[in-house]
Amino acid sequence: MKTILVTGATGQIGSELTPALRQRYGNDSIIAAGHRKQPDADLTNAGPYCRLNIEDIAALARIVENYRIDTIIHLASLLSAVAETDPQRAWSVNIDGLFNVLEIARQNACSVFFPSSIGAFGPNTPTFDTPQDTIQRPNTLYGIGKVTGELLCDYYHKRYNLDTRGLRFPGLISYKTPPGGGTTDYAVEIFNAAVRWQHYTCYLKPDTQLDMMYMPDAIDAIWQLMTADPKRLIHRNAYNVTAMSFTPEQLAAEIRRHIPDFKMSYKIDPLRQVIADSWPRHMDDSAARQEWGWQARYDLATMVKDMLEHITE
Repeated sequence: MKTILVTGATGQIGSELTPALRQRYGNDSIIAAGHRKQPDADLTNAGPYCRLNIEDIAALARIVENYRIDTIIHLASLLSAVAETDPQRAWSVNIDGLFNVLEIARQNACSVFFPSSIGAFGPNTPTFDTPQDTIQRPNTLYGIGKVTGELLCDYYHKRYNLDTRGLRFPGLISYKTPPGGGTTDYAVEIFNAAVRWQHYTCYLKPDTQLDMMYMPDAIDAIWQLMTADPKRLIHRNAYNVTAMSFTPEQLAAEIRRHIPDFKMSYKIDPLRQVIADSWPRHMDDSAARQEWGWQARYDLATMVKDMLEHITE
């Protein structure tokens, strides 16, 4: 990777991945692109920023050609709960946007990273130790889009020898960016509420177990996969990766070790509960471990401690 375009650079992953890549490769080598007119000054002052609607293939082509991009990390998307409220828009952004990226990458010989999700699985998928290769019949538009994206990336690699790589992320937890409409966002909201008010009302049932990952591990996973020896990559796209698995009640109990007066109540959101119930409880990420050495650094206890320290600051 020499000159990298990060789409969705103002989102949850992009806002942390972009500065991390700039530290590794230099500010001018990382081109941030997002839909916001006025993103955070830290993002724009540190290096190039382009406003981009990912549905505009001509604008995307201009950026890739003008900056001589060789790698596209494609993060622009609508998340799960938001996608369910606007399916047409979600399809246009999540699927047509990816198709635009793959086409421009093919024309310019760029490598591509595409993030899939536990949302790519469905209610018929094995719940525990979900295999790398298994049935995928998601019942949400977000999940359908992720499966489509995985297949598109496989197709472009096999048909055009395009260097496509990707991960199936679990729920991601970060103290730097606000939640963006995901089903697992309670695991971000809860920390701010715990520090400020010592109370949080959770929209998922107390025993809803889901795979999770702390953002520093997610950033490491992207970098490790994109710099891995391609000869070692068998699956290449949609590697299962995970770090921890817990329920809202287990997360609340860990927070109480630091904030004893913290209390949790519940007001179930039917839409997000249905989505969560269709997702794996824990994925088997042995393929990522074997093929490119994946290993998470944070577990539940170390993640909670670090999150509370940063949010308290």
